Amino acid sequence: MSKKVVTRFAPSPTGFLHIGGVRTALFAFLFARKNGGIFALRIEDTDKVRSKEEWTEGLVDDLEWLGLKHDVFVKQSNRVDIHNSYIKKLIDSGHAYISKEKVIEEGQRDEVIRFKNPNKKVIINDLIRGDVEVDTTDLGDFVIAKSLNEPVYHLAVVVDDYDMGITHVIRAEEHLSNTPRQILIQEGIGAPRPIYAHLPLVLAEDKSKLSKRKHGETVSLTYYRNKGYLSEAILNFVAMIGWNPGTDQEIFSLKELIENFDLEKVQKGGAVFNIEKLNWFNKKYIEKMSDGDFAKYAKNFYSETIPEKVLPLLKERISYFGEIKDIMENEFSFIKSVPKYNKESLKWKNETLENTKTYLEEIIKILEKQKSFSKEKVKESLWPLAEGKGKGNILWPMRYALSGREKSPDPFIIAEILGKKETLNRLNFAHDLL
Repeated sequence: MSKKVVTRFAPSPTGFLHIGGVRTALFAFLFARKNGGIFALRIEDTDKVRSKEEWTEGLVDDLEWLGLKHDVFVKQSNRVDIHNSYIKKLIDSGHAYISKEKVIEEGQRDEVIRFKNPNKKVIINDLIRGDVEVDTTDLGDFVIAKSLNEPVYHLAVVVDDYDMGITHVIRAEEHLSNTPRQILIQEGIGAPRPIYAHLPLVLAEDKSKLSKRKHGETVSLTYYRNKGYLSEAILNFVAMIGWNPGTDQEIFSLKELIENFDLEKVQKGGAVFNIEKLNWFNKKYIEKMSDGDFAKYAKNFYSETIPEKVLPLLKERISYFGEIKDIMENEFSFIKSVPKYNKESLKWKNETLENTKTYLEEIIKILEKQKSFSKEKVKESLWPLAEGKGKGNILWPMRYALSGREKSPDPFIIAEILGKKETLNRLNFAHDLL
């Protein structure tokens, strides 16, 4: 490419960053970086009623958290004078005119600015969809400004793209219908046409469009940040929604995504957001974390101290960090408090309480002599008894006595976590209960 590539991500600060927006930002970022170009962030905040500064701050923070660093930052609201100058040029050149009409919108108006439609066919050369021909006659003379000082979306976008030197407009499929109007305005102001790439829709599991109205907060990046998903995993997962590198590789660092990204490999059809696949990606990235990093990250999602021996078990179990609290308060609740249960729970299936008491006596005798209390040594010392008397008969009452739960780690792991003294205390309590 002879001309330096300039892409942009242009969200409106009227709400949280949508997962679809994450993908648009990512693909625009990847394309710019792959081609040694510039990635611009443009906040389209001319809607004074709906735009809020906290949403702008949230968008910037989200992109920073993802590692999608912009080279240029622009607020559309700071460019209104530029937009207005182009409205006047379009009127002066005969491409637009002041239309005297009653418009009831945000108060009654007596006039609007309309673009004089040449009623021609335009061909959109789209990198993903190929050539798309549209007859603009049906659009009529469309509005480009509410007044000489109030441009609407189509005019502002075209002027900003031109003024910022945007070479490639990478955006969602839903904007394809906007493109014919924008091409006419480009021709009206003498702007070169950027290259378009309209990305397929992100779909929910039921193949409906993933939308805030239908799916609520689960379409927002904030939801997944708060749940404890890792930024690298989200980027990797989102990259694979509608794009395929053409190989079997699925795990990509951001650097590898830049190296492998190709817009021509983006599919035309809608792509499904699959939460199970996101969990799979996130688990893979959790597995790659060092124990130290895992422990630090875990502290953000569970305020109480997590015993060091428990951290590797959590790392094996979770798909995202938000699961830690539930595991610690349920499956691992035995760590914090002595379990309560009735004695019937201690026996395995059809075994008698009398026999169960005898098994516990034997377990206690063996463990009292045990010096090392690692899970491996505890298992080694008890395994011959379990094989001789029946694994369920030995391991079930031991596990229930230590955890008080039907679902918990195996008894050897629990014994290592609790230590010799507490393990024997709990086993003796169970024995005395029987």
